[in-house]
Amino acid sequence: MTDMLEIRDLHVSYGPVDAVRGVSLSLARGQIVSVIGPNGAGKSTLLGAAMGLLPSHGTLRFQGEDLAGIDVESRVERGLCLVPEKRELFGELTVLDNLMLGAYTRKFSSATLRGRLDSVYGRFPRMAERRSQRADTLSGGERQMLALGRALMSAPRLLMLDEPSLGLAPLIVREILSIVRSLRDDGVSILLVEQNARAALECSDHGYVLETGEIALSGESSALASDARVQATYLGGGTDDDD
Repeated sequence: MTDMLEIRDLHVSYGPVDAVRGVSLSLARGQIVSVIGPNGAGKSTLLGAAMGLLPSHGTLRFQGEDLAGIDVESRVERGLCLVPEKRELFGELTVLDNLMLGAYTRKFSSATLRGRLDSVYGRFPRMAERRSQRADTLSGGERQMLALGRALMSAPRLLMLDEPSLGLAPLIVREILSIVRSLRDDGVSILLVEQNARAALECSDHGYVLETGEIALSGESSALASDARVQATYLGGGTDDDD
């Protein structure tokens, strides 16, 4: 079976600084794959390169297609979507307007667009309740739900999430990650970058540990959670790591 996403020997540099060095990973259809590691390890850079937001060297394949030379909008049209760490909502626009912007590259028919919107409202009832509310008046958890909903409007096959638990209370983190698992169960593959290592490994099927731009460890998430090095470095501080 062709991997949903295949990354081979990926390199990303910021001037003379090598932020990602020779990273290889894969994600099968229907999986949640997590990438954990400390601040500055290159996790967000990895997602930016996969989305086409950053120049990179190496091989990136999505559903067997080489992504070299394919721009961001075309990647979205193919079913690849990124929810960025800072969510990047349009605060002065309403919830509905933000959601509609998620589908702007897809050229859906009116009926399909209505169906996408109904699906998002069904998954996030609070977004339906707040559809006419400005995005900058939402709580942190609601803003994350809106960012997820906006991404889902594009009908992604692979959703890349950058630190979805950032700044959220533990109860809201559990709710968000429960939603992530439900998306996987509904057929959306997930690449999850998360500094909250315990939550990420509990949520995912397979995991990678990224340190100083390189893969230090990888394996089934349950095995990584039992690894002495992972426990000592990433799981020893309680259930919720600081960002």
